Amino acid sequence: MTDDLLLEAARNNAEWCDAVCRSHGSPGTFGALSWTNPGVAPPYYPDAISLSPDATWADLLDGVEGKESASVKDSFAAIRPPGWELLFEAEWIHRPAPAKTGEAIATAATGDVIDWEAVRDPGTLRDWERACFPGQDIDLFRPSLLREGEVAVLAGRIGGDIVCGAALNASGGVVGVSNVFASGCDLDAAWSGAVALAAELFPGRPLVGYETDPAPAARHGFTPIGPLRVWLKA
Repeated sequence: MTDDLLLEAARNNAEWCDAVCRSHGSPGTFGALSWTNPGVAPPYYPDAISLSPDATWADLLDGVEGKESASVKDSFAAIRPPGWELLFEAEWIHRPAPAKTGEAIATAATGDVIDWEAVRDPGTLRDWERACFPGQDIDLFRPSLLREGEVAVLAGRIGGDIVCGAALNASGGVVGVSNVFASGCDLDAAWSGAVALAAELFPGRPLVGYETDPAPAARHGFTPIGPLRVWLKA
């Protein structure tokens, strides 16, 4: 079961990365063992992802050859790119499908009520990105991402201001949870809201994702299921 979950988690994450790259006009290509993007990947997104523990360095080359800088997500911590630097290690995480509660609100540690919503318009998406990446202006999440049928960008507000958020993407039988952030409340409130909205928007589907520190997710029902590494050519 864990092996199947790892495969689903890796594929789901590649689907998310492809959606973000596609919104920048640079879609990737799915093969049997890898996803590769020979174009220009947006900031924080890889040029290649392994989709199977059987993938080798050769299966990732289409995404990185000829590039002065690139990154590779080794989804099974099984590949060591020659001459590349380890950027970070992380853990894939999994949670059984959360039950629907009918609640789209959460409470921050301060006692403030957080109102959650799915982002629907470009202006709100820009505000969400600024809250996710304070002090940066990277134009990472493009409006076309909101038209992806299996993607939901979530924003939590206190007093009208976006203070936390997350992104969800469904593929196969799972829902990926990524970009969980808290810039004006506690991180536990962000995870709580993301799980509750996942249950409302994609009922009955287990949740997957990855975290460099899985402890906050573990407090909300997630379990580590396997390691991954991200490698950098700089």
